[in-house]
Amino acid sequence: MKVAVSSEGPGLESQVDPRFGRAGGFVIVDMETMRADYVDNGASQAAAQGAGIQTAERLAGLGVQAVMSGYVGPKAFMALKAAGLDVYQDMDNRSVADAVRCLADGSVSPATAPNK
Repeated sequence: MKVAVSSEGPGLESQVDPRFGRAGGFVIVDMETMRADYVDNGASQAAAQGAGIQTAERLAGLGVQAVMSGYVGPKAFMALKAAGLDVYQDMDNRSVADAVRCLADGSVSPATAPNK
C-alpha cells in the first residue's frame, strides 16, 4: 500500500504539514518496501481555489491508497473518499516517519468525516 503524508519537507524526518490541499508537498511511502519519494505540491499551493480537490486528484493518480495530514477540508475529503482513499487526520505535530509508524502499527483509524 502507498500512503501520502503531507509534509513540510522532502524526507521521513520532516514534519507533517497540517494543511492538506496547500501542503508544501507529500512524502509517498510504499508500506511494503518503506521506499519514500517526495512530490512537490507547489501547483496546488498557488491555486486561487480548489487546491484540496486538485491535490486529491493528483495523489489518486499516483496510485496512493491512503492520505495522512493534519487538516482535510470537506471538499478535499469528499474527493479523496470518491477516489477510494482512506484519510487519516490530526497527524500534525509529528514527523512523517512517526505518522507512517502509527499507520503500520494500527494505532490510528481512518476518518469518517472531514475535520471541523
